[in-house]
Amino acid sequence: MELQSITGRTIFVAGKEYLYFAGTAYLGISTNEQFQSYLLEGFRKYGANYGGSRLSNLRFPIFDEAEASMAQWTGAESALIVSSGTLAGQLATRMLSQKGKLVHTPDAHPALFQTQPESSTLSYESWVERVLERAHASQYPLVFCCNAIDPLWLKTYDFSWLHELPKDKTFTLLLDDSHGIGITGKLGGGIFTTVDAPEQVEVMVVASLGKALGISGGVILGKATQINQIKYNSFFGGASPASPAYLYAFLQAQQLYEVQRTHLLALIHWFQHNCTAFKSLPNYPVFNTSYHHLFEYLQEKEILISSFPYPTPGSERITRVVLNAAHHLDDVKKLVFDVNQF
Repeated sequence: MELQSITGRTIFVAGKEYLYFAGTAYLGISTNEQFQSYLLEGFRKYGANYGGSRLSNLRFPIFDEAEASMAQWTGAESALIVSSGTLAGQLATRMLSQKGKLVHTPDAHPALFQTQPESSTLSYESWVERVLERAHASQYPLVFCCNAIDPLWLKTYDFSWLHELPKDKTFTLLLDDSHGIGITGKLGGGIFTTVDAPEQVEVMVVASLGKALGISGGVILGKATQINQIKYNSFFGGASPASPAYLYAFLQAQQLYEVQRTHLLALIHWFQHNCTAFKSLPNYPVFNTSYHHLFEYLQEKEILISSFPYPTPGSERITRVVLNAAHHLDDVKKLVFDVNQF
């Protein structure tokens, strides 16, 4: 299905307008007029793009300002903003792989791999059992690479097993919070401060900023020593940075983000109270169902939801409803009415 345009709450396909309940623009930022005005100000101030190295002798202070704001908001000691979430994962794993052995959960995002990801049918719980055994036997530091949240099957992960790791060894927990940052955690700051990690486990978080936050870029969160090792690496210095215009918009939009998040939470609570046909997580805007024909039914009602096989065309079909902060309550009421009729 080829899209012509999108307003955030609706979408146009073949000249026809549909209510749109899919995608990852959870806070409705990318189509928000106030945010777009901030972005236009940024374009006028910094240009459409900046291709220079972050390590150049000539630098925009907006990068340091945005990173300081990001660290304070998320609760991290330090932050590093790069051009994409995938690059954030690759830079983090490249540095961490020089310190220890990368060990991935079965459903870890490809951005957390330095080699081609291998498919696995192992459950997270079985993986934890094996990892604990390996941690006690291994002579090398281990780096556990995990998703912070699964937005497809709606799973959160219990990290209490970190306290069962041997105390005479050091470990790193690397989390991909691309689908949580902006929504989950304190004031939408994500998972960084919510993980109860013992002293021998350092926590590092990577995330795409292009989902809830509407920023073309990615971020790495961690201790200043970790971040500096990445920052002064040639792979970081040789890469084009995120557009400073977007970082300007990010700094201007702090209050807007909270307004959008508050509105989204209200929509989520209303939907969950009035529609019980979906699997869901508390305060999260994604809803999963095994009734795949709901997609075709709702399409006839001029509503489009997410329904496709993932991660490959031969994979199991995943059908979901995704709310975003661009939606009006009446949009959600129509969706609930038609779902309940189904």
